[in-house]
Parts: sequence; structure tokens; C-alpha cells
Amino acid sequence: MVKSIKHFAEESISIFEKLEDDFYKHPDKIAEYVKGITRELHKVGLLMIQESLEQMNQQLKDSGKRTTGWYVEKDQPKQLVTSLGTVYFTKTLFINRETGEREYLLDRILGLEKHERMTEDAVAAMLEESVQTSYRRGGEESSLEGAVSKQTVKTKLHKLKFPKNTEIPEQKKEVEYLYIEADEDHVSLQFQEHKGDLKETGNGQKNNCLITKLVYVHEGVEPEAPQSKRYRLINPRYFCRVCDGKDNEAFWDEIYEYIASHYDLEKVKKIYLNADGGGWIETAKTRIKGVTYVLDEFHLQKYLMKMISHMKDSADDALRELRKAIRNGTKADLVEVVERLKNALPEERIESGTMRLEQNRDYILNNWGAARIRLLRKEGVIGSSTEGHVSHILSSRMSSRPMGWSRTGAGKMAELRAYYYNGGDMLELVRYQKTELPKAAGCEEKSIFPGDIIQSEKCRHGMLGKYVEAMTHSVSMQTKKKVFFNEHIWGL
Repeated sequence: MVKSIKHFAEESISIFEKLEDDFYKHPDKIAEYVKGITRELHKVGLLMIQESLEQMNQQLKDSGKRTTGWYVEKDQPKQLVTSLGTVYFTKTLFINRETGEREYLLDRILGLEKHERMTEDAVAAMLEESVQTSYRRGGEESSLEGAVSKQTVKTKLHKLKFPKNTEIPEQKKEVEYLYIEADEDHVSLQFQEHKGDLKETGNGQKNNCLITKLVYVHEGVEPEAPQSKRYRLINPRYFCRVCDGKDNEAFWDEIYEYIASHYDLEKVKKIYLNADGGGWIETAKTRIKGVTYVLDEFHLQKYLMKMISHMKDSADDALRELRKAIRNGTKADLVEVVERLKNALPEERIESGTMRLEQNRDYILNNWGAARIRLLRKEGVIGSSTEGHVSHILSSRMSSRPMGWSRTGAGKMAELRAYYYNGGDMLELVRYQKTELPKAAGCEEKSIFPGDIIQSEKCRHGMLGKYVEAMTHSVSMQTKKKVFFNEHIWGL
């Protein structure tokens, strides 16, 4: 840290003193005081990172161990985007003596993939913002200075891999009732895999609608505060996916795996599935043992309201009759009520009204048991919140404003939204992407010998001169750094 120490002692301290003097003269200019300090600290931070990287690179060049496998080709100026800013430094391209492979060995030690120009912290900041707002804002927030392009954000997102349920609790939870809620959002596609691949429907319109699926598991609801009328879910866990066919089964299997690993299913009286009866949701009945399907309140009410839209002043009475037939009667009773509603249709709406009534009647008949359980409010049955959660988890980012996705982009963003709302750490997600390199040979713990310390201290005093008094250590950090970094060189 010779350069950064000299810069701090010769330039930064005087800048700080001047900033403080100006602040004392103009106490109302605290904003300028804060900004000035931040600007200088930012400069020193980038200089420290640059110096550390170049010292590591030089140690690679000077290493005798490295020469047995690699030789130097050339030094090149490079830049690395960090969350603090862009660092400009020089690193060396090496050639493998046996294979002829060219590689920046410093990148390998730093854990950077080939051609990677962003550090993990910058990528994590980028994902943290883009999952909430947009690709453009994600690129801007990746670094304190400058920005990466929307295309870079998109490329990073498309390559994301997400960890499966690996956190197994020491003791499974014991609850009486468990709730699964499922619904979907419809997003607009620009294309499926590449531009121009959208197919046209029979009426000449492009089939650009994609279903993104949301499932969440929770233990019920509770007030947000002791006197609050607002409620929140207890320990929710979100799952989002874009999938079809057999992939639906894998999706539900993943959800069941989470439930089985986190809850003592022998102590659970009922697992209620609140949903609208979509085809992909039906798959849950065969993949999750003992689940009881309940038609969610929103969709039940929506179909009932469609059936009475022509009843005007008698609408409330008709709604009570429909709900009574479902709750206490039989399917035949519901059909009889619907026939009476048909007779009340205005003459000019008989054809369209009859079709509407029959379609909504058939939906309820196809979900008869689930609708009845909803209205009977059996023990443990609670209201559903699927529409609100679809809006909050998916729609607010993916479909509430005009935007177009690819199938891959929509799928990855949906999973990223679930990861975010499950409290996932973006830095951990970034690190999960990396392929584990073989453990470096020779990385055993190394001793720091007295001779190394003495020699390093002599060199260090010569480099730092009058600044050395400002850096007091019981054991030379300079020597420690060399020994620690050598462990990585020995593994190349």
C-alpha cells in the first residue's frame, strides 16, 4: 500500500484539513463537506484496490514457482468494474509451457471467469437493483461511478443459476395447518428464443403471452401489529417459475421437497391449496400427498358475479341463492338456480347471456368440492391472497408497465423475484454461479520465518520512509501478504 499511504499522507490529509476549515467558516455547507470527504475517500479506495491488484500481479511475475509452468507473454492495461468504481490497473498475460494456453493468472486467483470485467460486489449490486426496477437502473447502480449497459445486465440475468432447497433445519416445525397458494401472471413476449419466432394465432395476432407461475407456502396469517387490521403471512416461502408439461411436475416436486424437509408432516392436520383450478395447479394433487384443494375467494366471487350481472336490483338475492346452492345444496340445485337466471335475461342478450351463464356454471361445477369447502369455511380454512401476491411479487416488475420479455428472461426474472422476497443474499447468489476450481496443490498452511520478516521490514522501511511511523504492526503485514499470496501461486 505504498502509493495509497503516500497519497493519503501527502494529499488526502491536506484536503481533509481544507474541507474542515471551509466547513467551520460556512457551517451551513455541510453537504459540500460530506461530498468532499466522500470524493477523496473514494479516490483513496480505488487507489488501494489498484495497488493491491498490481502488487499481486508483480508477485506472480517474480515467483520462481510460477516459472515452472508458465512464462510471461506481455503486460496489458485492464479495467475492473467494482461497486466502488472502475479500477484501472496492469496485469500480465501468461502462457502455459505444456499446453500453450494463454491466461491471466491473476484472474484465476481472484476467482474471475475469463473475460469477466465485474467483481462480485458489482454484480450483486446490479442484481439487487434490477430485480426491483429495470435493467437500466441495475446497470447504473452496479458502481458508484459510471454504469454497465442494459445488455450486460440482461446477459448476467440469463446466465443465472439458482440454488435449490439445501438449508435443512435442525428440527422440523410442528404446525396444525399448512397453506399453499398458487396463481399466475401473464407477461408479454418480444420473442421466445430469438426475434421473429412468435407464431400467429387464428385471428392473425401474434401469440406473445407467457404465463409466469407463483406458488407460496405459509403457516397462516397474523396481525402486522397488536392493534392492526392489516394481516401478514406467517413464514412465507415463494416459488416462481416459467414451465410447461413435465416441468410442472418438477416444480411441484421442489415445493413438496421444501415442505417435507421443513415441517413434520405427521403433525399437520391439513394442507390446504388455495388456487383457481388451473390445469398446471391440478398437478399439485398428484405431487403433494394429502393436499386439499380450496377454490380461492377471488375467483369464486368473480365467476358468481358474472352470472348475476344482468339481475340489477335483484343481484344480491341471486348471489345469495347461488352461494346457498353451493354451500348446502347439490350440483342439481346450482343448475336449477342458473336456469332461473337464464329466464331473467333481457331478450336482446339471451344468446350471449346464456353462453356466459353456462360457462361460469361449468367452471363452478368442475371445481365443486373446492368451492364448497371455501363457502363452508371448514376448520383451518382461511382467506386467500393470491391476487395481491401475484401483483406484488410478479406483476409490479414484469407486467404492470408496457414491457416485453424473452422466455428465458421472464423465467430468470421470476426466479430472481422469488429469491429476493425469500430474503436471498445477492452476493451469495453471484458466488453460487462459479464453477469450483480444483483445490490448489501446495495450499497447506505456511509458516512465516524470522528471516523473511527482517528482509521484508528492511525493504518496507526504505519504501515508506517517513510514513512508516504511521503504520505500526506487531508482525509485518507486508510479509504476511507475500506469504499468503504465495500459497495461491504454488497451486497454479
